[in-house]
Amino acid sequence: MELRTLQAFVAVVQHGGFSAAAKTLFTTQSNVSKAVRQLEHELGVALLERMGSRSQLTDAGEVVFRRARGVLNATQDILVELDELRGLKRGTLRLGVPLFGSRVLFAPVFALFRSRYPGVDIGLVEAGSRRLEELLRAGEVELAASLAPVPEEFELQPMRSEPLVALLPPGHALSAKPSLRLRELAAEPFILFDEGFLLNKIILEGCQRNGFRPTLAARSGQLDFIVGLVEAGLGVALLPRLMLEGETSSAAKVLLDEPEMHWRMSLIWRRDGYLSHAARAWLDLAREVHPGAPAAPKDWKQKTPPPGRTLPGRR
Repeated sequence: MELRTLQAFVAVVQHGGFSAAAKTLFTTQSNVSKAVRQLEHELGVALLERMGSRSQLTDAGEVVFRRARGVLNATQDILVELDELRGLKRGTLRLGVPLFGSRVLFAPVFALFRSRYPGVDIGLVEAGSRRLEELLRAGEVELAASLAPVPEEFELQPMRSEPLVALLPPGHALSAKPSLRLRELAAEPFILFDEGFLLNKIILEGCQRNGFRPTLAARSGQLDFIVGLVEAGLGVALLPRLMLEGETSSAAKVLLDEPEMHWRMSLIWRRDGYLSHAARAWLDLAREVHPGAPAAPKDWKQKTPPPGRTLPGRR
């Protein structure tokens, strides 16, 4: 059963004959007659009782007309909704953003997206990078923010590259320095984020490269609490400079001179996944709002897959 035969049949009924239906469909009367005969043949029933120049619905024709009209209306609704999705008049964007840094990186993009595409809903999930990558793999979000290096199974669009800053207790011996190397903090207790944050991995790998394993003083998923623990003298913390913009804490802030330990935030999506029009519009707006975003060198990707996972074939 084809849509064109249903369309021809419904047009004959609605316009009172084959000739009028042909004009409406911009075709010939013989084509309309052929389409209706084909439909009757496929269904194995007569749909119209032909009486001279007039036609009347049979009982079977009444059923088929009612259902066919519903099918054609539904088809039109599908086309309209798809046009609206393409035109970003409706739809949903499922987006994963980090717990920290979103005020600067993503809030302006969110506001601009909402003003330009008010009909598109944004479903936000806030979590650490590791958790957001898991949600992306599971298809629960379409775009996510994550720290480099990201697995090769994802495509990425860089957002920001920031140096780390050492947050030191007030009056610390190193607080007057313009910058410091990580090895200078080897004897200090460290305050880290919760295990779901990839920033921990950057810090711990940096410590390993510098020949020491840090003493852990505490973990937290709350930036304010981490800052408070440093202020109280419990230890030191390493944070992206972006997170400390406008911070009025009494803790000292000293730039960390470790180029390999930059905090590099990207928007990522599944390499072979489908990106909706809304997701593509978000990526475009992110470039518009942050035109100075860096290009992604090779080290923004990690060559090995996450534990227990196999990389799909590369494009």
